[in-house]
Amino acid sequence: ELESGTLRLLLIAPERFANAVFTERLARVQIALMAIDEAHCISEWGHNFRPDYLKLANLRRRWGVQRVLALTATATPQVASDIRAAFDIEPDDQVQTGFRRQNLHFFITPCHAKEREALLVSRLREAGEGPTIVYVTLQQTAEALAGRLSREGFNAKAYHAGLTDEWRKEVQDGFMSGRFQIIVATIAFGMGIDKADIRSVYHFNLPKSLENFVQESGRAGRDGAPAHCEILACANDRIVLENFVYGDSPSPQALRSLVEHLMLRGETFSISRYDLAGTKDIRPMVVATALAYLELDEILIPTGSHHAGCRIRLLQPEHRILAGHDPERRALIESLLSQAKESGFRMTIDLERAAEKTGTTITAVRETLRQLAELGDLTVQPTHLRQDYRRSPDVAADIPAVVSKLRQLFLRREESEILRLRQVIDFCETGDCLTRHLLSYFGESMEEDCGTCGNCLQKKTSSHSLPCSVIDDISVEDLLVIQALISEKHGALRQARQMARFLCGIISPAAARERLLTHDAFGLLAQVPFQTVLTQVESMLLT
Repeated sequence: ELESGTLRLLLIAPERFANAVFTERLARVQIALMAIDEAHCISEWGHNFRPDYLKLANLRRRWGVQRVLALTATATPQVASDIRAAFDIEPDDQVQTGFRRQNLHFFITPCHAKEREALLVSRLREAGEGPTIVYVTLQQTAEALAGRLSREGFNAKAYHAGLTDEWRKEVQDGFMSGRFQIIVATIAFGMGIDKADIRSVYHFNLPKSLENFVQESGRAGRDGAPAHCEILACANDRIVLENFVYGDSPSPQALRSLVEHLMLRGETFSISRYDLAGTKDIRPMVVATALAYLELDEILIPTGSHHAGCRIRLLQPEHRILAGHDPERRALIESLLSQAKESGFRMTIDLERAAEKTGTTITAVRETLRQLAELGDLTVQPTHLRQDYRRSPDVAADIPAVVSKLRQLFLRREESEILRLRQVIDFCETGDCLTRHLLSYFGESMEEDCGTCGNCLQKKTSSHSLPCSVIDDISVEDLLVIQALISEKHGALRQARQMARFLCGIISPAAARERLLTHDAFGLLAQVPFQTVLTQVESMLLT
């Protein structure tokens, strides 16, 4: 349909464009319109930057697409400028509808951390029944707070990325159907949620940006009826959020190791982002961002992608699968099935290893499995996606320059994230109309105060500092736990930065692979600034 010209609409994720074969097919098609949803993701200054979006503008030019529609609901003037520049959109062709939704009433309640649970319980009792989302920063906070609300008699469930897919679906379906009234969730909850009658959205912890606050609060009141949006604002949250920013930034050593891994290979090679994240202990999104920058600089040229493995499930006993085939074919299938490693109710096959052991090609292995699936003997699910690249021959000798440029790009991102967090604090401390403050941030003016936000109702006229509990020093007991952790000699915690991230509760690929996230020391120092923890760990590793 695509190549015949009968296909009118094609919906695809930006990550699909990593497949060079797919993009080459699209290059042969006349594209009437390229529409990009969540277009703010293309901007390095956007709150939800996704590296694969960076490639869309280049593809649009390569394909000669004349019409582009870039859509976003959370673009600041800077981000809107980035979107226009990327897609050659004239300022006069930017259409901005109003950000204000008059039925959303915003409130900021400054409080100490120890007061928040009781304050939230009080708010929920006052509000009465009505679907409610409570956003938190940490998974353990979601679990603990949902438990507290349940004990207080509320129908509350936790939702976060650490839960199984099946349970997350159960919780989401229960909320949508009305079986559960309150969801206590990390930002993993909300994308694609369109429940019209959500009456309240609380931010139990500070949001990490004003864009996030507007996006998450905007899930309330879609039926047009009044809705309550409130931040229980405590300055101590800033430490946890800053720790995530600093802990997410790759160290110069980690970047150098990553670049050397990519540059000192053959001219053509393939990689798994997931495996690379694990071996270098850099989060997959950070690896993807580094690869996107290297592609844009034409240091790496993507040539395609392939699956290096597959997961199969037998639908027939093995003797029935083998029956009816000629001896040569039967021997191939028998040898192929013997290569499968059992994993629960399914088996996994390394295609390259299977081809080597059976004396055939990877293509032949894939074809054999496809035919068995068509016969109803088994199911096949591709796994272990690998990206294929060709390396520019001119850059291998200048690895330090590549590392330095990547380092500067990541530092710029880090500064941007910290600035966004500062803007959240400013918003929570302002004495101005909250609605007016938000609209100004997104480049929209409002002639009069809204009259319905917390500041307007309380007639606040001056700014105020958020309460901040005293930050405890690292205690003697904490030091003993750290020393014991060091003596355990975990491979995922060999470096000081790895140990500091772990103690601050920041998930890393290596720690997750070693199943250390249930360790008592994980998140032990989540309320202590990352740099303080890092300095302490460095001194202890040297002694």
